[in-house]
Amino acid sequence: MSGGLVLEDIYAGYDQADVLSGISLVVPSGEITCILGSNGSGKTTLIRAILGLTPPRKGRIVFDGQDLTARPTHEIIAAGIACIPEGRKVFPKLSVAENLEVGAYQEKDRNAIAARLERVYVTFPRLKERSTQLAGTLSGGEQAMLSIGRGLMASPRLLIIDEPSLGLSPLLVKENFKVIKQVKETGVSVLLVEQNVHQTLAISQRGYVLSQGRVVAEGTAGELRANSEVQQAYFG
Repeated sequence: MSGGLVLEDIYAGYDQADVLSGISLVVPSGEITCILGSNGSGKTTLIRAILGLTPPRKGRIVFDGQDLTARPTHEIIAAGIACIPEGRKVFPKLSVAENLEVGAYQEKDRNAIAARLERVYVTFPRLKERSTQLAGTLSGGEQAMLSIGRGLMASPRLLIIDEPSLGLSPLLVKENFKVIKQVKETGVSVLLVEQNVHQTLAISQRGYVLSQGRVVAEGTAGELRANSEVQQAYFG
């Protein structure tokens, strides 16, 4: 497989303790792949390992044919991977447009930044309407849109989105997941790390279930929905 993200037998953790034990997974290009798991299952360490923040002790991380295993974080981001952290962190005292421009900090060409901004506004017309408004005055759903838009300003080929439903009302969760589908439709691959199983499997093509740092189930979204262990753990 030439495109996409591939993790092979990843062991990673803190001090001497491994949190991830032999994780192997594939995030194909142009799809939404989900990572499901409760708190403490290793989801955060997995994101940190991919981004080079907690480098793997063992195993290999390959993205679009490039080995990123030992690369520093800024090189991993430059290779085309961006991350939306949990909690919709926006800069409340900056305008919507200023927040978005922060996402393109590695790009020096003003024309390229303007073109990316326009693409984000096409995907999220509401952000264009609110471009001069302070981010802190946006609704929760709009802030979620803004944090995703800011991730897209790095022009990534893969967007990692961490717990996008956290702290949102059911209505806003629905809206947010619609936004994530839109992102995929623009050709960006998505790795969706979530606890909200119903909504996540509704928009994902495939997924993996983590428990205690190991993959305990994997398959297409339909296969995971039909998996009796997954049903017991999440739909019981």
